[in-house]
Amino acid sequence: MANLLVKKTLEMIQLESAEHGEHTLRRVLGPVNLLTLGIGAIIGAGIFVLTGAAAAKYAGPAIVLSFVLAGTACTFAGLCYAEFASLIPIAGSAYTYAYATLGELFAWIIGWDLILEYAFGAATVASGWSGYVLSFLQDFGIRIPPKFTSAHGEVLVNYNGHWEHLSRIKDTLASQHIDPGSLAHTGSYFDLVAFLAIMAVTLILIVGIKESANLNSAIVIIKISIVLVFIAVVGFYALRHPSIFWANWHPFIPPNLGTFGAYGWSGIARGAGVIFFAYIGFDAVSTAAQEAKNPKRDMPIGILGSLIICTVLYILVSLLLTGVVSYTALNVSDPVAIGIDAVPGVRWGSFLVKMGAIFGLGTVMLVMLLGQSRVFYSMSRDGLLPRWAGAIHPRFRTPWISTGLVGCCVAIFAALIPIGILGELVSIGTLLAFVIVCAGVWVLRVRRPDLPRAFKTPFVPLVPILGIIVSLGLMASLPGSTWLRLIIWLIAGMVLYFTYGKKHSRVQLAAQAAADAANVASAR
Repeated sequence: MANLLVKKTLEMIQLESAEHGEHTLRRVLGPVNLLTLGIGAIIGAGIFVLTGAAAAKYAGPAIVLSFVLAGTACTFAGLCYAEFASLIPIAGSAYTYAYATLGELFAWIIGWDLILEYAFGAATVASGWSGYVLSFLQDFGIRIPPKFTSAHGEVLVNYNGHWEHLSRIKDTLASQHIDPGSLAHTGSYFDLVAFLAIMAVTLILIVGIKESANLNSAIVIIKISIVLVFIAVVGFYALRHPSIFWANWHPFIPPNLGTFGAYGWSGIARGAGVIFFAYIGFDAVSTAAQEAKNPKRDMPIGILGSLIICTVLYILVSLLLTGVVSYTALNVSDPVAIGIDAVPGVRWGSFLVKMGAIFGLGTVMLVMLLGQSRVFYSMSRDGLLPRWAGAIHPRFRTPWISTGLVGCCVAIFAALIPIGILGELVSIGTLLAFVIVCAGVWVLRVRRPDLPRAFKTPFVPLVPILGIIVSLGLMASLPGSTWLRLIIWLIAGMVLYFTYGKKHSRVQLAAQAAADAANVASAR
């Protein structure tokens, strides 16, 4: 068991981070790029897709409290990530941090978990992106055959001239006393729009990190502007018609329906666990540490700055959205567009929101796939995955093979798996990563208090302990089926580790060589 917990020394990690040449990642990202990478990943699915579904199914207007709870957990984890990212400026995020503090077995578990987090995260966002694109195209009379507009097996009904997911609008139909059987039905085979979106983002990432980051920064500016327009338009409407908002906010915490997670306080916890997916952006920032020009200074700025900005925007948008539209009508693929449509006289607002979602969700896909390929790169460099996964393109200086492979797999996931299952898998994967990172900071403070830290997590061990407790609590609030899928995923990962990773691990081979040399010396 001891060799399963062999650690990668900080000296070895820091030596790798100082490498240069055509076979290494290029350090070109400044603080603005890192900040917008975080915002680009965080402001997306949480606002444009998951807020409506979580409010309709779990928390009602109290989804605002779910965001507060999730944001609090992220603050604890974000402080721990900031310390690690400035101390260990290398690609790999929580995988690398676990390798340095808890050992190889934990590093493998979290690396395999990060594959789940980023790959399924990008797929989830692609599914939401598809919903906004289809809604936007239908506004102009452009219709894609419904069999190619959603995941395999999804039932679609024709409602108000649009093909909608029956599972998402059944509550809306019930409130309007419409029998779903009276509407035209069809099934779906493949989400073509989501598939093409992931493939396009994959090509952008292969071309170069600087180009990808600059494109992301430009789109983030547009996205934030559109979110602020939504807040301004709906906020002004709230000031003029407060009775509408007070009516939709009552009851603010809908009574529990008798099962855990179906409204009430347990619904707030379940909602927080589900929308936690929306906060993984600052996690993804840490995967770009090896491409930051001054990671010791800039990584904490990117991680904590994006977290603070986005939490404030999430709370404002969710509060206004559940006020302008009843939460029972928000289980749709484009809830923010539905919200601004409810404001009379701002038809242009719906157009603007849909454009913002289309561009904005594109940046989330970009950052998620960026994080996934960098984790693959780090695991390959350590020998836990085949060498080709870490191959760097001589011209673009990006891990092009792993980026392309991940992109193809994620495109298939996005096209075939329903968004609800994807989102919950990403949330539980993210929370597990947070638990290990918080534990890692605490362990490293005990073992190596002498290390020079450019950024120090305050109130250790209190902050890491709170991060662990809140993250585990949110994991416990997720459905049992999500836990089962996580366990199956981790078992598959352990099989791969023991059949390939452990035998090819550079750290294991180095430890074995050192042990053999010691045995030879003692024999003499």
